Amino acid sequence: MTDIIRLTAADTAAKIASGELTAVEVTEAHLARIEAVDEKVHAFLHVDREGALAQARAVDEKRAKGEKLGPLAGVPLALKDIFTTEGVPTTVGSKILEGWIPPYDATVTKRLKAADVVILGKTNMDEFAMGSSTENSAYGPTGNPWDLTRIPGGSGGGSSAALAAYEAPLAIGTDTGGSIRQPAAVTGTVGVKPTYGGVSRYGMVAFSSSLDQGGPCARTVLDAALLHEVIAGHDPLDSTSIDAPVPPVVEAARNGSVQGMRVGVVKQFRGEGYQAGVVQRFDESVELLKSLGAEIVELDCPTFDLALSAYYLIAPSECSSNLARFDAMRYGLRVGDDGTHSAEEVTALTREAGFGDEVKRRIILGTYALSSGYYDAYYGSAQKVRTLITREFEAAFEDVDVIVSPTTPTTAFPIGERADDPMAMYLADLCTIPTNLAGNAAMSLPCGLAPEDGLPVGLQIIAPAMKDDRLYKVGAAVEAAFVEKWGHPLLEEAPSL
Repeated sequence: MTDIIRLTAADTAAKIASGELTAVEVTEAHLARIEAVDEKVHAFLHVDREGALAQARAVDEKRAKGEKLGPLAGVPLALKDIFTTEGVPTTVGSKILEGWIPPYDATVTKRLKAADVVILGKTNMDEFAMGSSTENSAYGPTGNPWDLTRIPGGSGGGSSAALAAYEAPLAIGTDTGGSIRQPAAVTGTVGVKPTYGGVSRYGMVAFSSSLDQGGPCARTVLDAALLHEVIAGHDPLDSTSIDAPVPPVVEAARNGSVQGMRVGVVKQFRGEGYQAGVVQRFDESVELLKSLGAEIVELDCPTFDLALSAYYLIAPSECSSNLARFDAMRYGLRVGDDGTHSAEEVTALTREAGFGDEVKRRIILGTYALSSGYYDAYYGSAQKVRTLITREFEAAFEDVDVIVSPTTPTTAFPIGERADDPMAMYLADLCTIPTNLAGNAAMSLPCGLAPEDGLPVGLQIIAPAMKDDRLYKVGAAVEAAFVEKWGHPLLEEAPSL
């Protein structure tokens, strides 16, 4: 079992295709791993054992019949509990949807099934994707497999923890302000936020519609590229989906190189509040890129300092609109419906019981920002700042091919340390938010361990919209250089559970 769960997704798929392993053997190995360690990690909210084994058997039957298998056929995956999955609970980490069984699949779910990827279950997350630690989950926090007393990132901490704990070789996350990349950074895994509109949002429960983006999570750059190719592409069911070919991400991941590329380093992504070990590993990564043939270009992007403020007006405003649908009348929790309360009272009682503190905080903030007399001063001003940030990215990408930065200012912080300080929690997304506001593509991959605490540090790579292949080209080159330098993949040294 140990050998199977430590394989890459690409190697697993190859062994299944050749008959060296069966999809059922692989699935059973990962289900056994979940059973052995998830009580401590709490990466999963729901494990679909029977469904996963049925999918695995179908893959083995296809192979036995001589049918051609896709590049990830039979490979297990952990799915963030924000994507609707027919017949499987989807809670979005909230009590308000506890027990809800969707009658349909999200487009991402549908594409995974069509590619014969085996969905193991649904992973823990901050409620409605609002948070940076999974501590806002109504079902309790997830632990970081590197140190179970620390956060695994958020909102997709369950997906990243499942990877780092070897409970699954692949996972899906969503990224509204960094919720794929930040968990990847603090767990030593790879996470990609595709170009906005590159992956369908149909069936993905909405938080902030102009920012939300689903994407691949994995332990290697190539695995992330293979998964990216499966879930990406135009979807007529999503009005924001880009009708254009998927960038050649797999080809880029197989041919990583930075030779002759211009790599930008933004001066705003360092300074006060950044952990010394994070800055040290980032500086080493920049030197590594230089040694691999990249030209380093210093960039000054002053509007990036305003990104956090703009985000925390735009995202809550959109969430206050999107979450209005949870009114106790259609699906999910219903409180007070005993014949003595009006419909309005039932709605109020249900929201009081069903939403957590962070969700309530953002709904109130967003409703205020959109209210008459304040719309232009707050929401309107934030959108103007968003335009300035987008223009600054466009100007920067006229000079450089990609931009690099630390993914997070610090390594994983202890569970509970920032629970009562929302502003400190929000600062975890300082480096990731500008990309969401502009709609660009970005990746986080491991760049070593911080010397002061021995915890993973993430390197963020940012590319222009619809140039997602550049992330994989640079990421694969960096990853290969790390492997060559240390003689083994970084995650082989992840702590045992």
